[in-house]
Amino acid sequence: MSTDEEIARKLQEEFDRENEIALRQVEEDSRFAASLMDKKASSKRKWPSEADLFGDSEEEDSPNKKPSLTRQETNHSISSSNEESEKDDGYAKKECPYGSNCYRKNPKHFLEFTHSKGSFSESLNDKWNRSSPFNFFLTKAKGIDNKYNANQSVHIKEILSESFGELVQSAQFNYKIDVDWLVQCYPESFRSKPLLIVHGFKGREKQDLESEAAKYDHIGFCQARLDIAYGTHHSKMMLLKYTDGIRVVIHTANLVHGDWHQKTQGVWISPLFPILLGQGSGESDTKFRKDLIDYLTAYNHPKLRSWIEMIKTHDFSDCRVHLVASVPGRHTDISKDKWGHLKLRKLLKQVEPSCKQWPIVGQFSSIGSLGAKSEDWLCSEWLSSLSTMGQTLVEKSQLRLVFPSVDNVRLSLEGYPAGGSLPYSIHTAKKQTYLHSFLHVWKSDRNGRTQASPHIKTYMRMSPDGENLAWFACTSANLSKAAWGVLEKKGYQLMIRSYEIGVLFLPKSFSKEVFKIKDDNFLVPFDLPPTPYEKSDHPWIWDIPHVNKPDTHGMKWCPN
Repeated sequence: MSTDEEIARKLQEEFDRENEIALRQVEEDSRFAASLMDKKASSKRKWPSEADLFGDSEEEDSPNKKPSLTRQETNHSISSSNEESEKDDGYAKKECPYGSNCYRKNPKHFLEFTHSKGSFSESLNDKWNRSSPFNFFLTKAKGIDNKYNANQSVHIKEILSESFGELVQSAQFNYKIDVDWLVQCYPESFRSKPLLIVHGFKGREKQDLESEAAKYDHIGFCQARLDIAYGTHHSKMMLLKYTDGIRVVIHTANLVHGDWHQKTQGVWISPLFPILLGQGSGESDTKFRKDLIDYLTAYNHPKLRSWIEMIKTHDFSDCRVHLVASVPGRHTDISKDKWGHLKLRKLLKQVEPSCKQWPIVGQFSSIGSLGAKSEDWLCSEWLSSLSTMGQTLVEKSQLRLVFPSVDNVRLSLEGYPAGGSLPYSIHTAKKQTYLHSFLHVWKSDRNGRTQASPHIKTYMRMSPDGENLAWFACTSANLSKAAWGVLEKKGYQLMIRSYEIGVLFLPKSFSKEVFKIKDDNFLVPFDLPPTPYEKSDHPWIWDIPHVNKPDTHGMKWCPN
């Protein structure tokens, strides 16, 4: 029996075994859960809400299933952070009456009042300066040691705070949006400033979004066209216009509370791009402004024209990162190399081939249908793009893929509900069992985030000892053809289904030969080299039961 057949058989046996257990227990567990709900006053832990349980369904093969949970007694516990900047169960807090002069340190004070000026915003500017020249951050995570939420960690309220300047207007590009929560993330003084929400919703979902925002006069919408089936508007970007310039934020988090609470997310915060003066072109060596304008133009929407014209009048010459984006379509000729994995391939051709034996590492939170054989897409066109350095390609044995195992999810801060944001279906997994040999667990001890489930997506080329990087990218794009594109018509065209956006860091843009992770203080979200799956490890699959062991909240995972 081949290795793939053996893995497929084991997956099917695991599914059958756990499904049988779940069926036997579900009635008993449901009664037990109902009794706990009735005795809510005596319970020490809040029962998860529907919003807590159900996360992203980002890829084209994701089933429309809502997992349900049952509970059993456990001794697991989770620590909490005193540095949490918002209440778990509410949006609005009072503005501190002392403003920038507040000197209080009592945690209860910070649970009751917001501080949009004061030390909160001052520390953001300090953190931004200390993180230069890369300006790459992870999001704060409640439940980890406070020391890991300092320096290169940010919350959305910090990003939108008054610290960065006097906001004039903003645009939020995203996949999932909680309008009420988003509005409350802006400081009170900015909550009436024009806000454009760029989304991909259609039909009832579009109506619901617009109904939710109807009470806010300052909010407008831009609906992204999705003409190819199974595509999504998955990009995550903020455009922030201030009185003295523009700032661009490219990140990996949905605009919902859960994505900024206990997950690992990535955030790149640009310098402030001032109004263009004098005779300079205002373009950077990385052509970031041109690529951003091309990306916004691809929407072909009147609501974005003013933003395009505004960007043209600002000086982006200080930008050191490259933009790597995807837009839906069947791209041919010169436009084919502007998007998806072919854009990354084009940029990586500029890199000297001195690191040609270094492994490629891909880390993501969702897996699409990649084909029955690794050579169908993963280890052919996609790996060819990521391994390009000059004209040198890497062997598939040098590919490392990081995706959470079942235990990664079970032992996370969120427990099994974290798996709702990690869509990988049994239907897809059974068709591509070869993927198992490439997989590595999520481990982030260096950043204190091993238990903070990853929703970040990063791709890089590392030295064999994991101490140096030839390049690094953070993007919204998961491991899927929909996100990165697939070649058609003998390579003549690239078909992309979804909108994605990310940034690429190349050493030469920072006057370096490689990124030295420790010496350069280059932030990598997980430990390098990555740790391979052990024989007992299995990739997280979100639509099969996980009932043999309880999670950190004493819960089981029982999909309907």
